[in-house]
Amino acid sequence: MKIVFAGGGTAGHIEPALAVARLWRQNHPGDELQFIGTASGLENQLVPAAGFKLSHIPKVVIPRKLSPKLLKAPFTLSSSFLAARKLLNGADLLIGFGGYVSAPAYLAAKSLRIPFVVHEANARPGFANRLGARLSPYSAISQPVQSGALQKALVTGIPLREDVASALVESAGDWTGARAKAKSALGFSSTEPLVLAFFGSQGSVALNQVIAQSLPTLLANGTQLLHAVGKLNALPPMQERYKSTAYIQDMAMAYLAADLIISRSGAISCSEINALGKYALFIPLPIGNGEQSFNANSLVSQGRAEVLQQNKFTPAWLKSNINRLFNLAAASADTGSDTDSLATEKIVNYMQHALNSRVR
Repeated sequence: MKIVFAGGGTAGHIEPALAVARLWRQNHPGDELQFIGTASGLENQLVPAAGFKLSHIPKVVIPRKLSPKLLKAPFTLSSSFLAARKLLNGADLLIGFGGYVSAPAYLAAKSLRIPFVVHEANARPGFANRLGARLSPYSAISQPVQSGALQKALVTGIPLREDVASALVESAGDWTGARAKAKSALGFSSTEPLVLAFFGSQGSVALNQVIAQSLPTLLANGTQLLHAVGKLNALPPMQERYKSTAYIQDMAMAYLAADLIISRSGAISCSEINALGKYALFIPLPIGNGEQSFNANSLVSQGRAEVLQQNKFTPAWLKSNINRLFNLAAASADTGSDTDSLATEKIVNYMQHALNSRVR
């Protein structure tokens, strides 16, 4: 069997795909597994590192507003479609996770009569997966949606990354001990509170500036800070109780160590923070189709998170609210959830169902 995985650009599309690919490889060690991505996405680091083959197709970006770039979109889509069709030739199944490569991959699979599964992690589905759901009877979603092509999709949750899934199992019996151990492993005091601040793999200049200007507030009273600035941003100098890094390799350890998290509300971040029982201040990405404003709704309703728009996130706001956030975090600590622990297995079973339907 040849199984193709489409999903690239950001970790939000790649990590769930990798989790599913690992389980499929475990269950079907003789199958050929291939990823489709672009030359510029994070998949170029994550996919080969996980031991999977990665092939490129042209990146398709459809502007959300009228611009000269919109005129180029049909030509880029056509080129990407043809490249995806070539890569999919001979495949038995495609599964897509959204992002730049999924739309041309769905269209190519449809033209070749190859069954494909769509998985949407965000609470508000993106364009590629809305298209895919109209072309395939096999759609899955992390949480129910009330309208559109995905409203009847199978609800699976979001596949947890391998390290987060392991941390959930290993820490469930002693969350307090796991937090202290993780702090020590990261080079922090095991007894003082720790803030984890990160804003996606690329980081955010605006949010990093607020963090930098708020260091006196964030480091007051013995508090510690682990700050991931993103790979495209300059690394601030470290100081006592403050560690900066471009990218956190062991996110599970960072999550476990944190008493309070400040981050974007990407679907994967929300799922992982929920799984490991943390409290978060989410600052949604102010661009895109607005999906990040919806991803944290379930955590907010549980009293496990607060959402703040980016233009309100200032040093003055942090100074006025940091103690309140720590109190809320302490009240909701050590309440990990296994909601998404079976998501990977559900999706793999759904893929098998799609394959079996083709055979019949």
